[in-house]
Amino acid sequence: MTRRGSVRVPTARRFLMCRPVHFDVTYSINPWMRPEVATDAGLAVKQWTQLRDLYVELGHTVVEIEPLPGLPDMVFAANGATVVGGRVLGARFRYPERGPEGPAYLSWFRANGYTDVREPEFVNEGEGDLLVAGERILAGTGFRTDSRSHREAEDFFGVPVVGLTLVDASYYHLDTALAVLSEDEIMYYPEAFSAESRALLRELYPDAITATANDAAAFGLNAVSDGRHVVLPEAAAHLVDALLDRGFDPICVDLSELLKSGGSAKCCTLELRPG
Repeated sequence: MTRRGSVRVPTARRFLMCRPVHFDVTYSINPWMRPEVATDAGLAVKQWTQLRDLYVELGHTVVEIEPLPGLPDMVFAANGATVVGGRVLGARFRYPERGPEGPAYLSWFRANGYTDVREPEFVNEGEGDLLVAGERILAGTGFRTDSRSHREAEDFFGVPVVGLTLVDASYYHLDTALAVLSEDEIMYYPEAFSAESRALLRELYPDAITATANDAAAFGLNAVSDGRHVVLPEAAAHLVDALLDRGFDPICVDLSELLKSGGSAKCCTLELRPG
C-alpha cells in the first residue's frame, strides 16, 4: 500500500461536463433537494467553472455538452452515460423529471464520433451507479438503477460487474457513497450499504479508506481521482487526512451551490475512457 511520502503518478483523463446555466431546484427526487430553498445559478456556474479549470490545470481534457433549458440537473454529467473502451452505454432515468437527459447525452455522443452506442433497456443512471474500478465495474442499486442493468452493462462492456445495494436514501447513487481512487483502491461509507454489500467490499478492498458520517454528509465521496490528485469537497476533513496518509494529493473544492441538488465533483464529471 502506498503511504504518505510516496509518489503517485497521475493519468491524464478526458472529461465531459455541462455548464449549469439552467441550474435550479424546482422538484425533489432526493433528500437533499428542497425547492423552497433559493438557488443561485450564477454562483453554480462560478463554482463549476473553478472545477473545470482545475481539471485543465491538472492536465486533463474537458469537453462540454450544451445545456438544455428545462433540465436543471443536466449539469450532473456523470449520470448521462457510462463510457468504457470507447463504448457508450446510455442512461435511462428513474424519474421523469430527468428523463430527457438520456437522449440528450446519447445525441452528443453520436454527434461527436462515437459509433458503438447503446440505448439501455433497463434503468441505469450512468456513472452515478456504474463506477469503473480497474478490471471491474462496481454497480449500485437500491434507489435509482435497476439491478437488471448490471447484467446489461456486463454483457455490453465485457467486464465483470459487481452489484452493491444502497440502503440510505441520502446516498441514492453509488458515487455518493463510494469513490474509486485507483485500479485497486477505493474509499466508501459502510453505513450506506447493505450488510451483504459491506461484507463484499471488505473482501474485495480490505485496505479501503472508510468515511465518517460527516465525510459522507459533506459529499466527500463524490470525488474524482486521477491516480494521484483527488478532487473533493473541503468539508470532508477526515478523508483529506486519510488520502494524504495513503500518498494521494487531495485538492479541495467548493461546490456548495450544486450540493443543494445532491451533487458535487464526481456528479459533474463523466469520464470518456478511450478504446
